Amino acid sequence: MDEDFEMPPVGGINGDDEMDFGDDASFLKVGEEKEIQQGLKKKLLKEGEGFETPENGDEVEVHYTGTLLDGTKFDSSLDRGTPFKFTLGQGQVIKGWDIGIKTMKKGENAVFTIPSELAYGESGSPPTIPANATLQFDVELLSWSSVKDICKDGGVFKKIVAAGEKWEMPKDLDEVLVKYVAKLEDGTVVGKSDGVEFTVKDGYFCPALAKAVKTMKKAEKVLLTVKPQCKTFFFFNCVFIDLGMVLHIISYSNLLINATDGFGEKGKPASGGEAAVPPNATLEIELELVSWKTVSEVTDDNKVIKKILKEGEGYERPNEGAVVKVKLIGKLGDGTVFLKKGHGEGEEPFEFKTDEEQVIDGLDKAVLKMKKGEVALVTIDPEYAFGSTESKQELAVVPPNSTLYYEVDLVSFDKERESWDMNTEEKIEAAGKKKEEGNAKFKAGKYALASKRYEKAVKYIEYDSSFSEEEKKQAKALKVACNLNDAACKLKLEEYRQAEKLCTKVLELESTNVKALYRRAQAYMELADLDLAEFDVKKALEVDPDNREVKVEQRRLKEKMKEFNKKEAKFYGNMFAKLSVKVKQQHRGECGSLALDVFLFSVPLPNFD
Repeated sequence: MDEDFEMPPVGGINGDDEMDFGDDASFLKVGEEKEIQQGLKKKLLKEGEGFETPENGDEVEVHYTGTLLDGTKFDSSLDRGTPFKFTLGQGQVIKGWDIGIKTMKKGENAVFTIPSELAYGESGSPPTIPANATLQFDVELLSWSSVKDICKDGGVFKKIVAAGEKWEMPKDLDEVLVKYVAKLEDGTVVGKSDGVEFTVKDGYFCPALAKAVKTMKKAEKVLLTVKPQCKTFFFFNCVFIDLGMVLHIISYSNLLINATDGFGEKGKPASGGEAAVPPNATLEIELELVSWKTVSEVTDDNKVIKKILKEGEGYERPNEGAVVKVKLIGKLGDGTVFLKKGHGEGEEPFEFKTDEEQVIDGLDKAVLKMKKGEVALVTIDPEYAFGSTESKQELAVVPPNSTLYYEVDLVSFDKERESWDMNTEEKIEAAGKKKEEGNAKFKAGKYALASKRYEKAVKYIEYDSSFSEEEKKQAKALKVACNLNDAACKLKLEEYRQAEKLCTKVLELESTNVKALYRRAQAYMELADLDLAEFDVKKALEVDPDNREVKVEQRRLKEKMKEFNKKEAKFYGNMFAKLSVKVKQQHRGECGSLALDVFLFSVPLPNFD
C-alpha cells in the first residue's frame, strides 16, 4: 500500500486554503479525542517529547496502521518492518495526514479518524479502500528532519542534519568559519572547503551560503538545496520638481533587478580544480557552521567596530564611571604598534575610569560593551580617536586622520554604584556630587559630558516616594538645578527640543522659575516657535521686570519676529502676483484649469521636525 500514500489526495482542501489549527490538537490528554478540522479527529494514545511539532516541508518518519471503521486493516508499516518517510505539506500523502501529523510531537502516538473528503473521496483506492470511506490511522511520529524555505521564495531549502549548540546565530557583520561541499544533482563536486572564513554580509562561493549561516547555530550541520530560479525586485525611480512650496512627481520608471541564490542562468566556469556549474543548475550543499566571531557596531554611525576574539564571562558590563583594568595593544593600519600596556612581565593591567576622557572616545565606548575576560579587536575611526591631529604615543607617533586598531583584554572592572544600591541619604549625596562634576565639565566647555552628569544626578533622585519631607525638598532643589543646567548644555549643543523639554520639567515643579522660562524661550526661538517664545518672555518679565538677560532676549525676539513678518509678506506677495498672472492667462485661454493653478500655489509642504 506504499503507493496509495504517494498518490495525490482526492478532494479536500487545497494548499491555498490551509488554516492555522491552533494548539488544541497539540495538547490533548491521553485518551482524549478532539476534532481538528472538517471532521478530522485526533485521539491521543501516548504523549510525545517537548513542545515542538513538524512544519510543512519537514521530512517526517512514522510507523502507522490503517483500518476501515469496521476494523479491517488495509496497510501497516509495522508489518513491513520499515518506517514510512515523506515530506509534510507537499501532497505526497492524503490531506488528513498532512493536517494531522503537524499536530504531533516526537514520540507521540495518536489515532486519526479521517473523513473521506480528506482521504480518497468518491473514488476510494480499490481494491482495499471503498468509495467515500472514513479511515482510521494509528500513527507514531518517530522523528523528523526540519526542512525550511529560508528565503520564503523557494530559492533555498535547508535540512538540518545535526543540531547546533545554544541559541545564538550569526549576523551580517560577523566573521564565520564554515566547512562545505557543493555538488550538482549528479554528484559532481563544484566547490569544497575544509575551513574558510568570511564576513556574512560579504558572502562566499554563492549567495545561499551567507543566507543559510544566518539561520544556523554553532556546530550545526545542514544540507542546502539551492534552486536556480531568480527572484525579481521592483524599484521605483521618481523625479521631483519644486514649484514654489509644492513638490510634483513629473516622471517615474520601474527597474527590474534579478538575483539568484545559486549561479542562475550564467552558471560558473571551472576554476582551481573545481568543476563548472552549468546554467540553471540546482546545487546540493553540505554546510557546517564551525564557529564565528561576533562583530558589532559600538556606535550608531558604524565608526567604532568590536570583534570578539574570546568570549567573556556572565552578563555584566562596565557602566559609565566604572574603574576598569585592561591589557592593551594599539596598532596603526600598517601594523605599527604605538601602545602596549599590561603585557610586560610582572606589569599590572592599565587602569582607567570610563566616561572621564582618560582614553580616546572610541576605546572608552568599546569597553562599556565588553564582559569580564573578553578579548576583542576594536577598530576606531579617526573621529573617535585623535582626529586630524598628530599624537605622540608610547611606542610610535600616530599620524593625523589615522584609523586605529586596539586588541583589548578586559581583565576586571568595578562598576559605579547604581541608585538601587543606595539608601535615600546616599542618593542625595551622589546626586549632589554628579551636579558638581557637571558644573566642572560645563566650565571646561565639555557640554556633552556635563549633560551626562546632570542626567545621572537626576536619575539618582528621580523616585522620591521613600524620602523624608526634608529629603524631598533637597531632591526638588537638585532636580531644578540639574535640569536647568542640563538645558543650558542642550542649548550649547544645539539640541533645542531637548532643552525645551528640560525647562518644561522645571516649570512643572516651579511655574514661575525665570531661568526656565528664559531658556525655554531661547529654545523656542531656535525652533521658530516665536509665539511660544514671546509668551515665555512676557511671563518671565512679569515675575522679574528688571531681569537684564530676559530683556536682551526680548529685543532679540522682536528682531526675529520682524524678520519673519518681512519674509512672510514677501512670500504671499509673490504668491498672489503669480496667481494674478495665471488668472489673466486663464481668461486669454492660454493655460489650463484655474483650480489646478490655485492648488499649485496655495498648498504648503508639511513641516518636518
